[in-house]
Amino acid sequence: MPAGAAPPAETAEPADATEAELLLRVLGALLREDVVGLRTRTTTVDRADGRWLRLTADDGDALLLPVAPDGYQSVYAARLPLLARESDGRELTTHEEVLGALRALADPVDRAGFDAFAEECRQTLATMRLHARTRDEVAAALTAAHGEDPADWTGLAAGLAHDTLAARLDHPVYPTARGRSGLDESQLRSHAPEFHPHFALRWIVVPERDLTVAGGPAALPDAWPTPAALGLPGLDGSHLALPVHPLTVGAPLREALSAAGLADRAVLAERPYLDVVPTLSMRTVAVTDDPTLHIKVPMATATLGLRNRRIIRPGFLADGVAGQRLLETVIAREPRFQGVILHADETVHAHAGHELLAALCRRQPAGLDDAVVTPLAALLAEAPGGRLLIDHLADRFHDGDPIALLDGYLRLLFDWQTTLFGHGIALESHQQNISLVLDRDPAGDTRMRLLLKDDDSPRVNAARARASLGADVPLGFDDARILCEDDRPLTDMFTTITLHLCAGSYAFGLARHGRAGAGALQALVRDRLAEAVERLGTGAGEPGAVLRARVLDAPELPVKAMVSAGTLLSKERSGAADINKHYTTGPNYLLRGRQ
Repeated sequence: MPAGAAPPAETAEPADATEAELLLRVLGALLREDVVGLRTRTTTVDRADGRWLRLTADDGDALLLPVAPDGYQSVYAARLPLLARESDGRELTTHEEVLGALRALADPVDRAGFDAFAEECRQTLATMRLHARTRDEVAAALTAAHGEDPADWTGLAAGLAHDTLAARLDHPVYPTARGRSGLDESQLRSHAPEFHPHFALRWIVVPERDLTVAGGPAALPDAWPTPAALGLPGLDGSHLALPVHPLTVGAPLREALSAAGLADRAVLAERPYLDVVPTLSMRTVAVTDDPTLHIKVPMATATLGLRNRRIIRPGFLADGVAGQRLLETVIAREPRFQGVILHADETVHAHAGHELLAALCRRQPAGLDDAVVTPLAALLAEAPGGRLLIDHLADRFHDGDPIALLDGYLRLLFDWQTTLFGHGIALESHQQNISLVLDRDPAGDTRMRLLLKDDDSPRVNAARARASLGADVPLGFDDARILCEDDRPLTDMFTTITLHLCAGSYAFGLARHGRAGAGALQALVRDRLAEAVERLGTGAGEPGAVLRARVLDAPELPVKAMVSAGTLLSKERSGAADINKHYTTGPNYLLRGRQ
């Protein structure tokens, strides 16, 4: 586009609406993460149709990105699904073209990451098209199985249908979250949560001496098969069974057994056993005949980034138990959360010393048969019939007011998470790891609770935890990154997980869906967080003062750079000790005057 020329008309319709939807999200993420300087090396150009960002290349040509004000983790978001070349006015309107142009501007050592991200985009685009084609089919299946109104899908078994709704919704930040590395349509239909399938687990039988079982073999669930139940009666008494996801059977399993030195001692049972349904995480499945039992098994795939592999390291299992014990200690000290903050039991697990040879037995709390149990990730998902799930829940539990439901949820969420911060703890409890539990109390009033799981990656200020909870507080974590000497890792996690994903995403999302004004919803988030912070005390050195300074009143907030750390850059290039905790910065939408 020559200087002074008019930009492409905003009325131009993209040839492929699905590609355009994905490209908008990709461009927004790359801008937010300042990939090749899209945020810091650009100048603004205001045209009749709006603002553009101009990025000049070394050869003097420039790329122009049309943007609009955003505010949620980024000052601007992509306004149109395109980049324009200034020299000839050509519009780049596919992810291949856009990533190819940006790849040319990247350091040569990083260009393989752009190729990998282009493949992620291809996989995600195929999945998005598959979701669109099967929308009505899946909605009909869910309503046939569970009823017309998802607010009446009660109990843990029906709650898995909410996982299906969530699996068809985009992640608030990561643009290619719906893609799963290396899986084709048949594999997705047979094993992915967005299709709500049933399938049977596969099993290997391992010499008992080669399998580490927390609590010993007697701790394994009653549903656990013996070798005889798997068609291997001669191995009863000497071997134990370990579940394997069907998509891991084959080369990944053979390589894992070889690496663990078990190729000649472990036996893959030919007989599948135990009918299961995938949860939102896909690698975790619920037992059909006992939906209180979830089994987490590793998979040879990746989501939310090439390096975010769906494995289970033995240390993760131990850290999950340590995290659970730590939360139990807090709740014992804070009785108002007893019966309100629920937690799955994750103390039973097994592994054979390899990241693809492990299993976690997660036991959900009892007494939820009459409650709606839905992951937070499903709240803004489209339910059968086209309305948002949160609207259905509001109809049943909050007199049709989704903002009242959000308000009640924010009060509970921030009370819990700031209390944890006061004890020196921040959880990586994102939308997938927290479920909203809604039912009626004996008086008929709405009761709201939170159900947590997967607490294997917190950040803990060890000194404050010991000072607050006692010198014998359980802090026996395997991952050395968990224990910290100050609050910065905690405030980073609190902000990027609890604030952005579990609160801010609903303020901006409900505004986008027209349920209330963006300013009013952002003010609601700020007010509820400010109330919780005040309860901690905001005097000098008190935990509330830290949250006020670094979250409520900070000029900028940390933002996850998930694409950069997960795919585009190597760990050596990004400097990320943990790809899920690698940050850039964005605007603070809590500041008064920005709402």
